[in-house]
Amino acid sequence: MAKRWRAAAIAAAAVAVVVTAVALPLFQPWRLFTDKVVDEAVPGAVPISTPSSSTTPPTVSAQPPKTVPRPEVLLTGQLITHEHETSGKVAVLALADGTRVLRIENLDTSDGPNLKVWLTDAEVVEGRAGWHVFDDGRYRDLGSLKGNHGNQNYAIPADVKLEDFRSVAIWCDRFNVSFGAAALKPA
Repeated sequence: MAKRWRAAAIAAAAVAVVVTAVALPLFQPWRLFTDKVVDEAVPGAVPISTPSSSTTPPTVSAQPPKTVPRPEVLLTGQLITHEHETSGKVAVLALADGTRVLRIENLDTSDGPNLKVWLTDAEVVEGRAGWHVFDDGRYRDLGSLKGNHGNQNYAIPADVKLEDFRSVAIWCDRFNVSFGAAALKPA
């Protein structure tokens, strides 16, 4: 009887080791306790001041400062929560050079495995019903989420027709679920 008990205990321990070896990399539970903050400037914006270690006062130029056109806001949206508590604002910006950027501001969400930023043609649906809709139709992957907090920019390829997309999703590609999403509306 003692031998059976010991064999069962060894078998159970072996199964536990295998399950742990598979589950840890798949679910990455430590990400519940990690954060990455990103604070990128608005593209095309000129800093108001630049730090200097010089004690000499700046010289004043007789020429007016060079003005840089501010990006044009084409579309905006407010992130809502899906699988994980998510908040922040999104905007599609047209830059002076003709390029476009998706800007996410004041993002606050959970860290997670394989998070992506997607433009999608899906309607944003609140609650659990909206968690899985974004990969059902067309979407364009703009890249991996740079951080789960802060301000960040994602280049929108020139071949993307904005009229084909109506939302932005923070998408967990590992589990095919939206952490949060925003409906895009004209600015």
